[in-house]
Amino acid sequence: MNNMELKNKLQLPVIGAPLFIVSNPKLVIEQCKAGIVGSFPALNARPKELLDDWLIEIKEELEKYNNANPDKPAAPFAINQIVHKTNDRIEHDMELTVKHKVPVVITSLGARPEVYDAVHSYGGLVLHDIINNFFAKKAIEKGADGLIAVGSGAGGHAGTLSPFALVREVREFFDGPLALSGSISEGSSVLSALALGADFAYVGTKFIATEEANASPGYKQMIIDSTADDIMYSATFTGVNGNYLRPSVEAAGLNPDEHMSGSKDDMNFSTSAIAKKDNSSKAWKDIWGSGQGIGSIKNAPSVEDAVNQMVSEYDDAKSRLESF
Repeated sequence: MNNMELKNKLQLPVIGAPLFIVSNPKLVIEQCKAGIVGSFPALNARPKELLDDWLIEIKEELEKYNNANPDKPAAPFAINQIVHKTNDRIEHDMELTVKHKVPVVITSLGARPEVYDAVHSYGGLVLHDIINNFFAKKAIEKGADGLIAVGSGAGGHAGTLSPFALVREVREFFDGPLALSGSISEGSSVLSALALGADFAYVGTKFIATEEANASPGYKQMIIDSTADDIMYSATFTGVNGNYLRPSVEAAGLNPDEHMSGSKDDMNFSTSAIAKKDNSSKAWKDIWGSGQGIGSIKNAPSVEDAVNQMVSEYDDAKSRLESF
């Protein structure tokens, strides 16, 4: 699949970002049916044997939908692979990715040619997420087809560069598929991403507060109640800098001002490490990630309604610009 083929399969140029814990088959399926790329982290399927079942479910449901809606087929889906040295599942998860010929693969925290070659073996598209030009160039050199520029304000693991600066610098050397992340939760922001030079918007936080998301009611309500001022940037929780909801840190009994630092040495995506955190009273699931674009999120609709709202906002923004 190439860049244009992917664009032509979408109702809106949006890739739903893979959300730790929150993304599940139900969310992915509904995102694809709504006309955007739905995605999930492979590590969300635990134990690892569950991943095969998830991929079968997603493919079968989308095939049923497409057969019933030949004039409006679903968008492709994507899987996110954490390509970090501590991820002891990567070979198992990539074997299933190849087996099921997942159309789009999003790689994070490591650029490995053998992963890219595996996806290319069946015609899949690989997008690698980056926070600066150094990592962008490494990914392209090693065989990634496209990039996801994760700018400041993005939820979860995020960079510090302005989306304006990041896209500008990436486009100086790369003209392939490019998605942009960073505080994008409205259709007008999607259009802004395209105006900057991106091909797609990469949207995550918007879909946490949806009916299908595997997020607790408290998490969804905190997204609705919070604003950009409630976001803190820290590497404490995973060893990678990211944006989190300050009220969730406080609710976990921690002082946010004392948890603003961390080390990449703390990164551990092994099966045992994730299981330990799942079972901890201070688990990852209790420290909730969020981007800065939450001020526009006022309710928790279905994915279909959320995407339709973004399409309407996107069209309205285009109309406003055309009137200038």
